[in-house]
Parts: sequence; structure tokens; C-alpha cells
Amino acid sequence: MANQKVTYNKKTRKLMIHETVTSYLFLLPFLLFFAGFVIYPMFMCLFTSFFDATMGREDIFIGFDNYKTLFNDPVFWKALWNTLIIVVVSVPVTCAFSLWVASVISKMHVAATSAFRCIFYLPVVTGSVAVTMVWKWMFNNYYGIFNYIGTSTGMLEKNINWLGDERFALACIILILLTTSVGQPIVLYVSALDNVDRSLVEAAEVDGATQMQAFWKIKWPQMMPTTLYILVITTINSFQCFALIQLLTSGGPNNSTMTIMYYIYYNAFKLYKYGYGNAMGVILALVIAALSAVQFKLGQEK
Repeated sequence: MANQKVTYNKKTRKLMIHETVTSYLFLLPFLLFFAGFVIYPMFMCLFTSFFDATMGREDIFIGFDNYKTLFNDPVFWKALWNTLIIVVVSVPVTCAFSLWVASVISKMHVAATSAFRCIFYLPVVTGSVAVTMVWKWMFNNYYGIFNYIGTSTGMLEKNINWLGDERFALACIILILLTTSVGQPIVLYVSALDNVDRSLVEAAEVDGATQMQAFWKIKWPQMMPTTLYILVITTINSFQCFALIQLLTSGGPNNSTMTIMYYIYYNAFKLYKYGYGNAMGVILALVIAALSAVQFKLGQEK
């Protein structure tokens, strides 16, 4: 009996080792890709941030000078402030609007729900350049649709240069970002609402709970994992806002739409200050990591 048990344990151990080795062999191509195109660039970004790195000569080690210059750079602080405004405005608005839309369309017929999900998700799968060009035409200060409607209805006395005016440029960027960011959260929230335990909702309604009470006490806690994922992803996407800035304003006017991502691009690929740009990339990664950690902590507490 003891010999059979030992033989069984040996076979089980061999099977586990075989399954583990097989699993890692299947993962090996992805791990090599991840190491070569994610881990290595991250390490080189951190490493190069301590050098005066540019084109045409060898890199010069300068220690923390890039970081010292960074924290004394007014444009960097302006870019950081603009980025924080984009995040603070777009993230909660995106989540709240997506949840509201998902709550409405999830109660419709299956065909209508699918149609609305496709409509809202369309900007996500459409090329960002194409979407941005449409918005650029709409905001045009000569023949844009917003100026046409505003002047035709008397809401505007004259055409406004929306993207060329410091008062409106950043708000226009946030508006465009919102329209391209709500598609995925809406789809996720609709799925989360479909997975809510209906028996609990029906029991609460029988006990006299209103729809709002049933939502906040039963549905909302069950959707917290989805909400946490949406918050983190939306925050990261907002911090990495780049294509809109490059195609519409190039950080202007007067740096009013300058973001961290565009300032990194400007220094690294236009001024060829690779070390300085990588230093900003390190700071941006730390900020995103800190905010994501706070969001995860708050999500776990709830």
C-alpha cells in the first residue's frame, strides 16, 4: 500500500513538472517578445535618463542633471498641469457617462442594445487620425460646423478660433478625448450589468427598495471590479494623450494644450534630447503607477 502511494506521488510530481515545463514553453515566445520590446526599453529609458544623450556623439553621464533641469522647466510643469486637468476631468466624466448609457441601453431589446454598443464603440476601432481630422474640420474657425451653428442661431457674434484660442483649446481636446474614450467602458458596463445577480435585485424590489437603492446597494458593488479596471485604463489613456495634440495644436497656443506625452516627443524626436525626454518618461511612469496604486487600494477597500 505504501509502495503504491509513493509510486502515485512520483507520477503526480512528474505530471506537474511536465505540465509546468510545457506551459512555459508555450509562453516562451510571448515572454521573449515582452522582454525584448517592453522590459528592455523600460530599462534603457531609466538608464539613458542619467545621460546627456543626443545624435552625432557618444552619451555623456550627467547623473541627476536631467531631473534637476526637469523640475526647473516651466514648460514641463505647464504640461504636467494640463495633463492633470485632462485626467481629472475626463476620467470621472467618462466613467459616469458610460455607466449612465450602459444602464439605459441594457434595458432595451437585445437588437437595440447591440446597435447602440456598435455606435458607441465605432470611434474606438476607427483610426485616431481619421477621427481627429473630422473634429479638426468641425472646429475650423472659418467653415467649421460649430461656428456655423453658433453664428446662425445668434449664440456667437463671430467665428471663434477654437483650437487657436487659449481659452477654448484645452476644453476642445478634452471633448474629443471623451468621445473617443467612452466606447470601451460602455461595452464593459453593459456586460457587467448583464452579469448582476437578478435574484438579489428582485428580492430587494419585493422588499420595497427603489431602483436607485437596488442599483447602489446591489448592482454597484458587483460592478466594482469592472469599474476599477475602467478607472485604471482610462487614467492611463488620459495621461498618454498624444495623437490629438500632435494633429490639432502641437501643444499650442502658448503651451495651453501641451501635455507630458507631447513634451516628451518634442524633446526626444524634435530636439533630439533623448536623455531629457527619458527622464520625463520616468516621472510620468511613476505618476501613473502611484495613481493606479491609489485606485486599486480604494477599489479593494470598497
